[in-house]
Amino acid sequence: MRGWIPAWLAWLLLAACGLPAAAAQPVDLALDARWEFRLLPDGTQAAAHPEAATWRAAKVPGTVHTDLLAHGVIPDPYVGAPEAGLQWIGLADWEYRATFDVPRAALDATRSDLVFEGLDTFAEVHLNGERVLEADNAFRTWRVPVQGRLRPGGNTLRVVLRSPIARLLPRVQAMPHRIAGNYPSPYGDEPNDAMTANFVRKPGYHYGWDWGPRYVTAGVWKPVRLQAWRDARLDDLQLRQDHVAEDRAQLTAIATLDAARAGDYTLRLWQVAPDGERSLAAERTVPLANGVSEIAQTVRIERPQRWFPVGYGPQPLYRYELELLDGARRVDHLTARTGLRSVELRREPDAGGRGFAFVINGIPVFAKGANAIPFDMFEPRVTDAKPRRVLQSAVDANMNMVRNWGGGYYERDAFFDIADELGLLVWQDFMFGGGMQPAYDESFRASVVAEARDQVRRLRNHPSVVLWCGNNEEEIAWKYWGHGRTLREADPAFAEKVWNGYLQLFNHDLRELVEDQAGGIAYWPSSPSDDMAEIANTPASGDMHYWEVWGNPARPPTAYLDVAPRFMSEYGLQAWPVQRTIDHFAARDEQRVDAPVIEAHQKFLAGKGNERLLHYIRMEFGEPRDFAGFVYLSQAMQAEGIGLAARHHRASRPHTMGSLYWQLNDVWPGASWSGIDWFGRWKALQFHARRFFAPVTVAALRKEGATAVHLISDRTTARRGELRLRVMDLDGVVLRDERSRVELAPLSAVRIARHADTELLGDADPARTVAVFELAVDGEPAAREVVYFAAAKDIAWRQPAVRAKLRSDGDGFVLDLSAARLARAVWIDFGDLDAEPSDNALTLLPGETRALRVASAAGIEALREALRIRTLADALPPPASTRSNPTP
Repeated sequence: MRGWIPAWLAWLLLAACGLPAAAAQPVDLALDARWEFRLLPDGTQAAAHPEAATWRAAKVPGTVHTDLLAHGVIPDPYVGAPEAGLQWIGLADWEYRATFDVPRAALDATRSDLVFEGLDTFAEVHLNGERVLEADNAFRTWRVPVQGRLRPGGNTLRVVLRSPIARLLPRVQAMPHRIAGNYPSPYGDEPNDAMTANFVRKPGYHYGWDWGPRYVTAGVWKPVRLQAWRDARLDDLQLRQDHVAEDRAQLTAIATLDAARAGDYTLRLWQVAPDGERSLAAERTVPLANGVSEIAQTVRIERPQRWFPVGYGPQPLYRYELELLDGARRVDHLTARTGLRSVELRREPDAGGRGFAFVINGIPVFAKGANAIPFDMFEPRVTDAKPRRVLQSAVDANMNMVRNWGGGYYERDAFFDIADELGLLVWQDFMFGGGMQPAYDESFRASVVAEARDQVRRLRNHPSVVLWCGNNEEEIAWKYWGHGRTLREADPAFAEKVWNGYLQLFNHDLRELVEDQAGGIAYWPSSPSDDMAEIANTPASGDMHYWEVWGNPARPPTAYLDVAPRFMSEYGLQAWPVQRTIDHFAARDEQRVDAPVIEAHQKFLAGKGNERLLHYIRMEFGEPRDFAGFVYLSQAMQAEGIGLAARHHRASRPHTMGSLYWQLNDVWPGASWSGIDWFGRWKALQFHARRFFAPVTVAALRKEGATAVHLISDRTTARRGELRLRVMDLDGVVLRDERSRVELAPLSAVRIARHADTELLGDADPARTVAVFELAVDGEPAAREVVYFAAAKDIAWRQPAVRAKLRSDGDGFVLDLSAARLARAVWIDFGDLDAEPSDNALTLLPGETRALRVASAAGIEALREALRIRTLADALPPPASTRSNPTP
């Protein structure tokens, strides 16, 4: 956190400290006003789109698409199906300009820099008519010295942004043999056999993915600042954690300074403990030469308050304030925050291979969570409230880790601040999303290393960051998807060159940078990988992505039970978001499985993914009655399938030590693998995740005619409780009822029973009977799992006669739910009203009553009017003997 302050406030602070204020404080001027933009008049798209070629007000930070949308030049890119008609934007060149005045302190400064925190992507920057920068990497921070080039008023800043497609396409087409890309464009803006995204350092998802649209945007997407100083400037403060234990912590505080004037300076480091107590941690006077220097100071903390992942302890955060003084005069200052913890990626060998476990403060942590993708197609319009809501939802669902996937962008500081505060561990990919990169090109590789240095330095103080990963799926794409074989067959020498470039970048350059700069955080070259062993994506060692379920339609969700990885970093099933979200982009008469607007928001298989989704719905549930039933059943299928996999992973502890499903959030409103949609609304999966990721739970896994029962505990102390087994029919007639006392060891998963179907059912009808396993442990939410002995489509569901009563209890609203018969996949909906029940997507046993809280600003009568309850009996057709097959 930069400590720049206005001059008047600096005067007051200096006076309060008894320091002279003779010299000017550093200047930090945000250049975020008086910007304009236009389509470059001499560009290839100007004649076809003259409406975009006039100067209009622009927002910086911002993007071309959002600026065009703000002026009504283009329709909302998320509503309807406008995507094909907006591809010209990515083929065009754009121009931004701003005028600004410069305060006297900046004009008189010894050094002045223009700082561009993010330019997307091929940018030519001109200051007062002089070209000062050519940028080619959206992920880098660009610092440009401009002393002597500024004037008091009327400075002009001009940024020309070239189309990355138009810039790179001739180069790619000229290649005799091309390296594999990701998703080809269906719109003709570039040929399918000459994809350009891999050749540019820009968010890969802008070019389209199987969960988001293709909007190849451009813009000044991060802040632009003018920084000026006369003496020296504090650039960075690294808080390297050399040793953290219960009794003592030792840090090395490494300050990076840029001196404009040589001399003796004093560095004074203040520590503010989590309870607010402020103390002097270190002080040192050093001679500085002109230019950049690094100064290290040792900090020792007795009995530190350690930071833990959520569920394992508190998240205390220490703040450090660094002052730079010239004698008694404060020249500059900045602050940094961290949490004190030890972190290790433990890879112990065993009889089956090698483990893969994150160990925090000596505790092996089973990683529970999901993969995070960008929050929007256009990052600058994301407010800090959005990641806070999504990450809080992750914690509310008992997650303790998110993986920041490599096809997007490096998240803003606020994302990691929130993760620090919530105790969420972060697996951080470098921004490579798939395909293969031209890492054989030295200039490309040097740009990536510079990008990585910027990002590692920015994020290394965050206690939440526990791993840096080189890329997403590039290693297995080369080894197993045909990328390497195809190129080797066409041009063996070039294929070897490509692979050697890959090894240099991901196995050497980035590994060495992380070892040097990240302060002890582990590096992993790809996901999935076995740290560059010959075989990758294996359950024996390293992390796995498992897409045989969904990717291979012959594999049902029960196939998840066939694979026990060391760490599952990707697996998933798709679902549509809730009805209210679909209504945002499609009218009700457009809502059919094969309707153009619906297919436009289904990116899997280029719009035909609903066929795959229906295939998985039909496996378990049969044919939906209508489109609303299709949406509802997609969520039920997703939630139950992912829940089966996650429970299996947790039951496989300690062989398996992580389960991160694909995916946490959405980039726009549409069909995807997420548990939380673009608006932040929970799908059924997110409610199920709160149950299957509960710290203490029971997993009843049925396979091949038998159910294995596991007791699972993430707690660090032993627990005692009661396990209840009931076998009952759908009407509530209890056929068996047993209770037993159980003990749960710390950090464990233990199989305590295996029941054959014949043992549980006896003579009962499998299509009308369930087994209910319930675990009660003092201080923990009750855990329940219902085992079915037949597919849902083979059960003659009768209306469960759900009764719902909404009442006010003085503190808000309470919804009392009960059912006469077993009600599976109960979904509570309040239509267009903002109302959030405390639980949803649940199963009601016959005669059971559940009291749920409902958070809403609406009145009770409006809520009662809007309330709708759906169960499987509403979504599925009549029994098989009378079933028809309508198209939803």
